[in-house]
Amino acid sequence: MRIDIISAVPELLDSPLNYSIIKRAKEKGLVEIVVHNLREYTTNKHRRVDDYAFGFSAGMVLQIEPVDRIISLLKSERNYDDVIYTSPDGEKFNQKMANNLSMAGNLIILCGHYKGIDHRIREHLITKEITVGDYVLTGGELPAAIMTDAIVRLIPGAIGDEQSALSDSFQDNLLAPPVYTRPAEYKGWKVPDILLSGHQAKVDEWNHQQSVERTKRLRPDLLE
Repeated sequence: MRIDIISAVPELLDSPLNYSIIKRAKEKGLVEIVVHNLREYTTNKHRRVDDYAFGFSAGMVLQIEPVDRIISLLKSERNYDDVIYTSPDGEKFNQKMANNLSMAGNLIILCGHYKGIDHRIREHLITKEITVGDYVLTGGELPAAIMTDAIVRLIPGAIGDEQSALSDSFQDNLLAPPVYTRPAEYKGWKVPDILLSGHQAKVDEWNHQQSVERTKRLRPDLLE
């Protein structure tokens, strides 16, 4: 898989894309992640990528020309399954979407910035708009990093125990069950006896029951 991320502030992506699971997946050759500085695709001497909007709207907006130039260049080099725009009013990102995107061949992620982007980009260049929540951030770099992390960890071989990803929260519209480590008793706080029993079938049943109960209590919307 290859993920191309287009950003007006690419420095914001240096840390989250170069450590932990993502770093190991890149080193294994499971994923190629390329961050593009949008300012390198401008034609003005000041490398500006924003402008005032028609209609006297407040705030600056990403221009269409540099975005079209970089997306057109990338699409001339390879095929892409989706061109994603990180937008606060897009489709809400979830585990099911991460699962689907992890099976893609190549993806482009355009990081939103300023007051938004020229709407013609959304009309003619973008295939999917995604938000990580109902709030507004300074830019789309953090959402792009979140999506990339959620996608990459699902690629076979990215994490040591692939079964672990299958039991993550939200995979079956359930939250993960509580987990415990040694010691079995600490300050009088004990690990549930069932987890120490060695009866795997009973442990699995207990874990499922706990997942259902936690989901009902914390995220009942997942069970609707």
